[in-house]
This record gives sequence, structure tokens and C-alpha cells, in this order.
Amino acid sequence: MAAAPAGPAQQTRNLVLIGHGMVGHRLLEALAERDALAGPDGGPGWRAVVLGEEDVPAYDRVHLSSVFTGTEPGDLGLPALDDGLVDLRLGDPAEHVDTAARTVTTTSGAVVPYDVLVMATGSYPFVPPIPGADAAGCFTYRTLYDVDALTAYAGAGDGIRTGVVVGGGLLGLEAAGALRTLGATTHVVEFASRLMPLQVDDGGAAALRGTIESMGVAVHTGVGAVEVDVDADGRVRSLKLSDGTRIPADLVVFSAGVRPRDRLAREAGLAVGDRGGVVVDEHCRTSDPYVYAVGECAQTCDGRVYGLVAPGYQMAEVVADRLAGPGGSVFTGADTSTKLKLLGADVASFGDPFSDVPRATEIVFSDGREGVYKKLLLGPDGQLLGGILVGDAEAYGSLRPHAGRQLPAPPTAFLLPSGDGAGQLPGADALADDAVVCSCHNVTKGAVREAIAEHGLTDVGGVKRCTKAGTGCGGCVNTLQAVLDAAGVEKRRGLCEHFPELGRAELYELIRTEHIRSFTELMERHGTADGDSGAGAGTGEASDLGSGSGSAPRPVSGCTVCKPVVANVLGTLAPELGLRHVLEGEQAALQDSNDLFLANLQKDGTYSVVPRVPGGEITAEQLIVIGEVARDHGLYSKITGGQRIDLFGARKEELPGIWRRLIAAGFESGQAYGKSLRTVKSCVGSKFCRFGQGDSVQLAIDLELRYRGLRAPHKIKGGVSGCLRECAEARGKDIGVIATAGGWNLYVCGNGGTSPRHADLLASDLSAAELFALIDRFLMYYIRTGERLERTSAWLERLGGTGGGIEHLREVVVEDSLGICAELEAQMERHVAAYRDEWQAVLEDPAALERFGPHVAGVEFLEPGRGRATVLADGTEAALFKDGAGEVYAVGNRDPFSGADVMADGIMGTRGGVPVVASPMHKQEFDLRTGVCLDDPEVALPLLPVPEGA
Repeated sequence: MAAAPAGPAQQTRNLVLIGHGMVGHRLLEALAERDALAGPDGGPGWRAVVLGEEDVPAYDRVHLSSVFTGTEPGDLGLPALDDGLVDLRLGDPAEHVDTAARTVTTTSGAVVPYDVLVMATGSYPFVPPIPGADAAGCFTYRTLYDVDALTAYAGAGDGIRTGVVVGGGLLGLEAAGALRTLGATTHVVEFASRLMPLQVDDGGAAALRGTIESMGVAVHTGVGAVEVDVDADGRVRSLKLSDGTRIPADLVVFSAGVRPRDRLAREAGLAVGDRGGVVVDEHCRTSDPYVYAVGECAQTCDGRVYGLVAPGYQMAEVVADRLAGPGGSVFTGADTSTKLKLLGADVASFGDPFSDVPRATEIVFSDGREGVYKKLLLGPDGQLLGGILVGDAEAYGSLRPHAGRQLPAPPTAFLLPSGDGAGQLPGADALADDAVVCSCHNVTKGAVREAIAEHGLTDVGGVKRCTKAGTGCGGCVNTLQAVLDAAGVEKRRGLCEHFPELGRAELYELIRTEHIRSFTELMERHGTADGDSGAGAGTGEASDLGSGSGSAPRPVSGCTVCKPVVANVLGTLAPELGLRHVLEGEQAALQDSNDLFLANLQKDGTYSVVPRVPGGEITAEQLIVIGEVARDHGLYSKITGGQRIDLFGARKEELPGIWRRLIAAGFESGQAYGKSLRTVKSCVGSKFCRFGQGDSVQLAIDLELRYRGLRAPHKIKGGVSGCLRECAEARGKDIGVIATAGGWNLYVCGNGGTSPRHADLLASDLSAAELFALIDRFLMYYIRTGERLERTSAWLERLGGTGGGIEHLREVVVEDSLGICAELEAQMERHVAAYRDEWQAVLEDPAALERFGPHVAGVEFLEPGRGRATVLADGTEAALFKDGAGEVYAVGNRDPFSGADVMADGIMGTRGGVPVVASPMHKQEFDLRTGVCLDDPEVALPLLPVPEGA
């Protein structure tokens, strides 16, 4: 083979890139980062011509499904390179390659010469050759065009009722999620005996299947599609399977794998693998030294075709290194680890979990009830060969970098739920510097450490900007934080820049003991406003502003961290402070979107409504009302794990009307939106169960009605079981009560979720009065001393002492070692006496009710520190914000990350003195002066004209 062109170009040379997908775009970025592209004025470097088949620039195919939930296609676009660096020719794909003349001819007839050619043509979806596969209503799922076509078909006529996805792999399950989003009854057909056969084993597939089927998706495995039946108009009517089953269907999506797009290479005489793919060497060079191939179209030197974006990125780096420098890097294989959320289920695999190494050992943890399956495969010498995580992938970031190495802790530390014998997960100091922490961009721990030291990085956002780690799938973010911690980066002691020396518990005590009644007053006494202490800051001098003296509140800065925390504390202490409602006056500007609208924000910008159903007990009449509300407002209804009914899809302007109907039927707010008591779950207990030793239903009702509305550092859940059979799963709750022959046993500080923990026994054989007194003390002590977003399980472990904190807790709330039990009980009594349904309070308050309108007519309706949406004269929807000084800002209302029109509902504050708004979806902050995202500068909100009158 002749020597391939390599090294920095001393003159302008022609580079032709066929394909403008994610991998091709990454190649261009890598060349630009190396200053290897010729500028618009010429000069040394590569003059790049890109021939794209689609008529849109490169976009993020990994998040293609987000288009179904509101993301605008344009928001998926990858960051453009500087003007003039690339000649981008879209919609005119390559048709023929002449390797002798070194030219590429496009479909328009244009002939483009090259010195080096790079093929990044990707792959095409495989459609099984069965009758009817080309009928109207059959689709593939690969591009934005596919999404547009599928959506248009689904919305035509009467819409679709049933859809079938052929293929149960990664893309197939993504497609199934898309069909569910379109409202179709969904089936998945997989020829293999299990779902995701390339990523998970039988145990993992069983857990995944259980989760998917619980969402109403029918799964058919071990069968194939043999025929698409059509009606008289040639449209899909049903799908026939190999076992004779016919699934009635309006739509079929084929997602049964992909094949490399290697036609151009074949016709040009380049070597192609037996099963497809352009054959390349370790430099990604084809059989022609002037032609390279990267991504899914290439068969690499290890004989594989990689269908993931991360290996494609690595190939792009190798070619860029070859074209811009010495070309010393090589591609000999890639880590195919993946971490995804498919139909709501976490799925991860890493290393080689199917290795047939002799004497390998499998270590498995499985919890069928929770849909959790975890497997580690260890070699004969104890090295980690690979693993599979389904349902709980929290340990992925800790495990994946250790693939091929000895684990730094017993396997149980990574597999078992917290409190079940699991040890503390090892920190980043257990990783070697050459361990890859980000497989998407092939970033090692050592590279992250060097960036931290060289650039003085202090947070994950800085690491992302400097190294690109964490900007792909995001599965390594926790590991990046661990590397920061191991590097000795000092964590801020306080809550945020506005309270740099005070945590939540300290703020709680200051507000309680100094009788502080507003955020403004707290800031003036103890806060730091934008780097300037301001009047009275830290002096202890009181202010009348916002403290009930009659003066109009003057909102000050704050941020997305401290504002909701203070709002939460003021809500908890409202009976002590004489405050009435969480949306009254200045408090509204402090609330996160969920608390602002007293409902749960969903990914499409709508809200869910959860009425309280104490103990799960509900009348037939109330069920009918819920059904009528769901029907009349077009809401999706679901029974929750906490024995309530969740109504999804309500617009915020619909919420008050929904509440009125529910309140008239005897319901009230279930506070599913707040950091407060959610539910107290119960079994039927002695009312019906032959094993019941106590009336668990009534006790659950009494508990829920006593502690409803109680705001805390984090959400609180309860459970009451009528006997030791534990059908209410009380030991998985923050408050768990189990009936015994001698009374009630009280368990505390359990939780489910990603880090399950069994609750600890606090006291046994209690009477009802003793039980309530202990729970009063426990909750109020937690509220006083818990930190921001700290669940009771983590709080208990932080309390320390013998027994993991439970002994200390027992001393305080049972033995009254601090002498505060009477005070805690009295505070709880005041909370119970002052309780008021938050939905009803809004309906009785015209000022609070006005905030639920979809738009405001002008800036005169703005409240300082709070955003509102408006429609500009040209029809653009804008988010308007007014700060405490009266300055008004206008930006686009669409969140660029989620695609939902929600920015006006985000918290306004400051960051380093800059006025910002935080997206209510995932809390990315945007500079209101420029629109630029401070967490990802490549993303921005459009700046819009402020309406007249500002």
C-alpha cells in the first residue's frame, strides 16, 4: 500500500467528506480544533467540501426521539463551524467515486476533485424482504425525514390506534417509545428470544420486559414478521408473525438492525467486508491510500462494524490526527459500553458481559418486584470482564472505567442496595490515570485531572467545556464529579454564592429564631447579593422590606438553588411566622415551577395533577369524577405506586378548572409536586385480610391527614402494613409502620429509587398515641437538621455514630437527650392546626389565580423576579422577565434542550452578578442579556425585542 497523505498541509489541499452525520461532523470539528482547515481566504490547510444527502446540516440522531415530545428538529442541530471553514453542500449526495482521477460526482452532476476523500456514509435500516413491507403505513426509524413522515401519517385521518415495531434492540425500543408518545397501543416484535440481545442477557431482558410490559407495551419474542396485510386502499391492516399470530395494526415501524452504506466503495473497487463495511486499517485508511472511512460504514481492523456513535468519534479523531499531524494514533477497537433510558427503564452494559473466558464467575443481584437486574462477570483472577445493569444503573459510572481491571471493592458494594450489605462505593482515587471515564469522547481520568489542574476547574460544567467529557450520553457525569472531589477541589461550604457560609439547616435556624418572614429580609441580614454585601448584609440589622410592615417587597438576586430552599423553609415555618400561602406576595418569585403551579411539570411542558387519596381509600363517586375530568380534558391517567391516580397532560391554564371539579368531589391537593409528604401507602389490613393484626388503612389515612402539606428537605413517603407479611412495603419508606400483636413497630429512613435502603427499627410495640408522638419528633428533627435535597436515608447516615445514625436518632427523639421533644411536638401541632389546602387557597386568591393565564398582554403585568410568557406582534412566543431594578428582558420561550415552551416559568436570579433564568426542565442557566447558556455556551436562547411600554 502506498503511503497515505498525512501531516499538516503546507499548502491548500482538497478534502472531500461524503456524509454529514454526527461522525462526519466530529471529523470537521477535530480538524478545526487542530487548526488544520484552510480559512475562507485560503492559506495552508485542508479546503473541506462536504456532500450531504439530507437537506439539513448534521444533527443529533441519538436524541431523535425527543422530536416526538416537542423538541424542534432545528434544536437537534450540532454546533456549526466558523463561517468559511467548510463548503457544505446539502441535498446533493455523492453518486460516483473515481479513485483514479480522484474525483467525486454528485447527483446534480457536479464533479468535485479531492486530494483525500473520507467516507462517512453511515448505515441504512434493514427492512426484511416480506410481502407488504412497502405498503402505506410502513416506516423505518433513522432520520428526521422518517420522523416527519411517521408523524404526518399518524396524524392523518382518524390517526393511528395500534402500531407495531419490528425489532427489539436499541432503536426498536426507542421507536416503541415514539409510538406510545403518539398515543398508539404499541407492540414490539423481536426475532431473538429476548429484548436487546446484543446488550443484555436473559436475566436483564426479563427485567426490562417486565418494566416495558407494565407500561402497556406488548412484547413478542422468538418470532419474526412474515407478512404485512393491507386493506383495499393498500394501507397497513395487520402484521402476521411466524407463529401464525396476526396483530391488528395501523402502522409498522421496521427497526430490525442496520447495514453499512458501502455502495460507493464497492463500485469504486475498494475492499469491502464479506458482511458489508468498507475495510480499513488501524488508521481508518481503505485499500486506496487516499480514501478513508469512518463510522458505521467502516469495517475496522478488528473485523467489526461499530453501530455506536462513540467508536465513530474515535475513528474521526484518528483520521484528523492523520491529516493534521504526525498521525500516530490508531483505532484497533472500541469500548461499546452504553447507558440508556428506554421506555423509562435504565439499561446499561459495559465491557464484555458475554465473555466465554474459562472459569469466569457471574455475580448477580435480581429484584423482580422492582424490575432490577445487575450482573458482573469476573475473570479467573478477579478482573472485571463486563457487566449488565437494568432498572438501576447508578453504579455504571463507577464500574465501567474498571472494565479489564481488578475491582477496588467487593462486587457487592456495586450491586447491593444501600443498607443491604453494600459497602461504600470506591472514589475516583481508585481509578488509574489511563482509565477511560468518558467512552463517548475517549477521555481518560488523567486528561480530566490535567484539565482541572491546568485551568483551575471547580465544577462538572468546566470539565465538560475543557475536555468534552460528559457531553455525549452523560453517563460519566457522576464519575467526573468524583474526579473533581479526588483532586481536592474544595466544595463550597454554603448553599450557593448568595449564602456562601450557610447551609439549609443553618438558614432554617436563622429564619426560625430571628422570625425572618421573607427572602428579602433574609438576604439583607445574612446574604451576599452578587458579590456585594449590600445594605445590612451580614449585619443582623432587620429590614421592613417584605416583612409584613406594609412596604412593597423588593426582590433581590438569589438563584435557582437558594430561592426554592428558602421558599421551602418559609412554607414549613409558616405557622410560626404568620405566613398564609406559598404563592402569596414575594414567595411566588421563589418557587420552582412545580410549586409555582402546584402540579408536576412533565417533559412536554404540560403538568400532571395528583389529588390526595389518603391511604389509597377512594369512593366509587370520586373515581367517576376523576374519570370524567380525565375524559373532558383529554388527560392520560395512571395508577401510581403510592395508591393514587395521576392525571397527565394538563396545560397550566387548565389547572384551576380541574382543581374546582376535584375539590367539589371531596379531593384536595396531593402535593406530589412539593418537597413534602407525598403518600402513606397501606394494605387492606384487618378490614379484610385474614392475616391483618391492625387497621392499616385507617392508620395510613390518619398519618397522611396529619402530615399533609409538611414541607421538608426532600420528599417524604410513608407506608403502613397490617402484619409482618409487609404488603405495603413499609420498610422501603421514610416512615414505615408495621402492625404486631403488641401494637405498632416504627421504622424510619428507608427509601426506594436508585439507591434503595431498608428502614431501621426506631421503636416497637407502640400505641397509636406513642406512634404519632415519635413520628412528630422524627419529622421535625429531620426538617430542622436536614440539608438541601437530602433524603432521610442520607440524613441518617450523616448523623453518624454507632449503628449508622439510628442510635443517635433514638437518643434524640425517643430518649429526649437534647431536651427538645416537647418543642418538636408543639411545632407539629401548630402545623396541623394551620393546614390549608393549597389548591383551594389559589382559587380564593385572584392575584395567585392570574398567574395561571397562558400569556400576559404586556410588561406592565410582570412581577419583579418572576417570568411570564407573551406573544409578540410577529407571533413569536417570548419569555419576559423583570428584575428588582425594573429592567425587562425578553428571550425565546422554548427550552432548547427539551423543546418545551417553558422558559417563562423558570426561576430568575443571578450567577456571578449576571441576570439569568434557569430552565424549569433541567436547570440549565441562560444569561438574560445575551441568551447564551452558561452551562453549554454552544446553546443559546434567541434574544427578542422587549414589547413597548417596558
